[in-house]
Amino acid sequence: MNKIYDIYKTLYEIYGPQGWWPILGHGYHKLDYTFPRNQNEIFEVCLGSILTQNTTFISVIKSLNNLYVKGALHVDDIEDMNVYELKDAIRPSGYFNQKTRYILEFIKFYKALNGRVPTRDALLGVIGIGEESADSILLYGYNKREFKVDAYTKRLLIELSFIDANAKYKDIKNLMETSLKECIKDENELLKTYQEFHALIVAHGKKYYSKKPYGIGCILKEVV
Repeated sequence: MNKIYDIYKTLYEIYGPQGWWPILGHGYHKLDYTFPRNQNEIFEVCLGSILTQNTTFISVIKSLNNLYVKGALHVDDIEDMNVYELKDAIRPSGYFNQKTRYILEFIKFYKALNGRVPTRDALLGVIGIGEESADSILLYGYNKREFKVDAYTKRLLIELSFIDANAKYKDIKNLMETSLKECIKDENELLKTYQEFHALIVAHGKKYYSKKPYGIGCILKEVV
């Protein structure tokens, strides 16, 4: 019996496929795992992963739409933008001075890749890219099997007594990946599960793990 996988199956049964990462013009592409389909969409996911730090995804969509309206959603266009114009466009995502620096640093890194897939270690060497952002970029931008851990994941696992409050990112990530690999042997199916599971945790977390006390009414307590 694998309780982590049971949680995934329960959430999937309740909420269904989520279709992350949403791409402008296409939105949430439920059950279509061909995204991102080109370098522009890959960069959009990378950009969104940076913008979503310490904010809601609704705010990120506003920032991305601002860039789209300005005709500056692509890597070269952003690099050529006036820095103050860039700051104004991403203002809805908060910390716009800091994130502008992160975006411009990432663009240097991204262009140097020349279409190659970055390693996790290389991403972590870029200013402004932490573990969560790196895993987000790899999981949703490059379709790599790297489980993304966020605050909802940690709160959920603490409430269900899988981890304690001092658990580190790498330990939570290892717990999720090891548990899922025990049950899913097909690599493509494992990738889909990683992508859907994180999105499902967010959907569930918004309902039950946004405000203290966490977990009131959470059905997962019956599963584990």
